[in-house]
Amino acid sequence: MKILAIGDIIGKPGRNAVKEILPGLCGKHNIDLVIGNGENAAGGLGLTPSIAEELFDSGIDVITSGNHIWAYNEIIPCLDSELAILRPLNYPPMNPGRGYLLKNNALVVNLVGRVFMTHVDCPFRAMDQLLVEFEHKSIPIIVDFHAEATSEKVAMGRYLDGRVSAVLGTHTHVGTIDARILPRGTACVTDIGMVGPTDSVIGDDPDSVIKRFLTQIPSRLAVGKGTVGFDAILVEVDQKTGKAAGIQRIQEVVHQ
Repeated sequence: MKILAIGDIIGKPGRNAVKEILPGLCGKHNIDLVIGNGENAAGGLGLTPSIAEELFDSGIDVITSGNHIWAYNEIIPCLDSELAILRPLNYPPMNPGRGYLLKNNALVVNLVGRVFMTHVDCPFRAMDQLLVEFEHKSIPIIVDFHAEATSEKVAMGRYLDGRVSAVLGTHTHVGTIDARILPRGTACVTDIGMVGPTDSVIGDDPDSVIKRFLTQIPSRLAVGKGTVGFDAILVEVDQKTGKAAGIQRIQEVVHQ
């Protein structure tokens, strides 16, 4: 089974790049499942129902998220609908939505980190509890771990090695070069990267970001412009064992 995981999609430039690039990638690599992190797809922060539908229409099967999923109130009812949108599993259980779902014979899980992030339940223990439900099923399990700290993401990969098919980091928008298969068969990368403007500060207009650093005055950041990079990770999984058979970084460029 071939699974494509797309990094954080940033605003309209990112959405347009997904629309342009994804169909060709699916055809070239015979992709069985497409996962995309959409928590920054609406103007660089959050997700709306119409933008979620746009991403599904572009070929994404499951939208994962992170700490910005709550930015727009109108998305909240969608989290309890049939739409394949995930919020992190380790938010309090009374929160709207779900942190995992079965799609195309694979289990997709969304977690959020705690280091330099927010006060949520332990992502490690949340996965332990979830895996009890699936311990007798040899199905692909793909984890989007939306976290800031490199150490926390690497630790999660090691902790879940042999128990899931892949642990793929998101959130920092900067792709890392450590894509690999761990000793017990779990594919791992610290961060997938982003689908967003390359002439930017992690997707945002450089001038607005620098101004905020200099003044320390909170302000809405504008999405960057120009050439868009498309970062993704392709994982091949043995469906009989649930082990990763391959991991490959994919990087494309779109001139807008």
